[in-house]
Amino acid sequence: MSIKKIFIICSLALIFFPNCSVNMMVDSEIYFRINQVGFLPDEYKSAIILANTNLDGTKAELRNTKTNKTVFSTILINSLGQYGNFKYTYSVNFTSIIETGEYILEAGNRKSFPFQISINANNGIAESLLEFFQVQRCGYTEPKEHNVCHIVDATSIIEGNRVISQRIDLTGGWHDAGDYVKFLNTTAYSTYILLFAYEFNPSKFSFDKNNNGIPDILEEAKIGLDWMHRAVYNDKFITQVQDLRDHNVGWRMPEDDPLAFDRPAFVGIGKNLIGIYSATMALASRIWREKMKYPEYADKCLNTAEKFYSIRNRVPDVDRSGTGMYIDNVFEGKMALGAIELYLTTNKTSYLNEAKVFADSAGSDYWWSWGNINSIAHYKIAKFDDKHKSFIKNNLAHFTTNMHNNLFGLGTALSWGTNHTILGITFQNILWKRLTNDNSFDMLSVIQKDYLLGRNPWGICFIYGFGNNYTKNFHHQISFLKGKLPGGFAAGPATKEFIKSYKIPYDNTDSYAKFQTNEIYYRDDRMDYITNEPTITANATAIFVFGNLK
Repeated sequence: MSIKKIFIICSLALIFFPNCSVNMMVDSEIYFRINQVGFLPDEYKSAIILANTNLDGTKAELRNTKTNKTVFSTILINSLGQYGNFKYTYSVNFTSIIETGEYILEAGNRKSFPFQISINANNGIAESLLEFFQVQRCGYTEPKEHNVCHIVDATSIIEGNRVISQRIDLTGGWHDAGDYVKFLNTTAYSTYILLFAYEFNPSKFSFDKNNNGIPDILEEAKIGLDWMHRAVYNDKFITQVQDLRDHNVGWRMPEDDPLAFDRPAFVGIGKNLIGIYSATMALASRIWREKMKYPEYADKCLNTAEKFYSIRNRVPDVDRSGTGMYIDNVFEGKMALGAIELYLTTNKTSYLNEAKVFADSAGSDYWWSWGNINSIAHYKIAKFDDKHKSFIKNNLAHFTTNMHNNLFGLGTALSWGTNHTILGITFQNILWKRLTNDNSFDMLSVIQKDYLLGRNPWGICFIYGFGNNYTKNFHHQISFLKGKLPGGFAAGPATKEFIKSYKIPYDNTDSYAKFQTNEIYYRDDRMDYITNEPTITANATAIFVFGNLK
């Protein structure tokens, strides 16, 4: 129907029925941006409304879908200003509602997706996220959604400019992301976070889906640990298996990889790798000795951790081997973590003293990623030296300032892997609260979590299978070929200019075009390896966060 015809119909309606309210669909687009999964009863609860008409004076109501009862209402006033293509934006705060149930938010004859208020709002998320690691498994590790693959890793060794025609057993472990490359840096980080999650809150991470008496999270961590043991090469590490040719041979299942018998391994060493490697092995040693009652394996982990930590002063600060991916900028935070974990395992005071020195040097990093995890070291050292709490507080204060400067409350600048950094904010608040019982940063923490579950410009939940509208077209080969990705978690937005510079050949037109801006851009498209690729590191962090929010 044309605009002209709509105008005539509406004009006649107003003449003959002056008291009736005419709903002009063409001028009343309203979009609710809200956590589609749900809220815990006692946490901050809010939504953003995007509209192309002025909604000042319009009633917004929260309604229980079972009883049809309105439990909260407010009058929308004072638009927060323009956002992209929408001239009017509003924020609705319904934190006061604590009664459990399923709800929808309504305004202007429009409704949000349904969501829960429940103590079980986050149940099942951590378990699903852990399934992603099974999809990422390589070799003879009982992978999920694909067959055994890459059974001759690795077929040669590259050390500096030398290529050594020697096969070394590097089977197993996890593919890093949507491709089939394996990295020590990200494997060590992911393994450490899985172990740390269990140590931090065993009751939250004791789920055992296969009923074998071993927590699933420890079974998965063992996949990483076993590969890390294989990644020892003399007094150095294997830092990467396979090169960038992996990205150039087309989309295929891992068991059908044409490069399966041509996968080189790269050798390297650096304080950054020694730090995260030693931390992981030292923590594993405690868990396998105390929980798993496997002293032989515990000894193996500890001996390896101490061996590499002992050569820290004879290696470069940062490893530069491989093809240039996952290269750290600094090393102090990871060395601090390695030292404090060794102290906790051995009770040797020298490790604690070095941990403090490294941690002081590392300081606050105002970030979170696989390479920026100073806060974990500060959290552990703060139990012995209270001043280290302040480094975590500095980070959270910085993120809070950022939150107040944008409509959706993002606590971080956009980068490759933005969603991982967003999760890291909530992660650090969990650490802060454990240390201090201070809830000053809870609103910051909740808004970041809600952003990932739908309170974002596109109204999408970035975790596969959760919410009414979630990411489906991951940049992930198994996902594309199998049509699903259990536990998939998208990398998240970047700036349009940043993405544009990579000239990505998208598969489909942009279904979210009207919500894009130059400042923040996301595509649910399998070709988008910047905003839509899942990784083991982001999933590991997400498991810790959502497991602790249960």
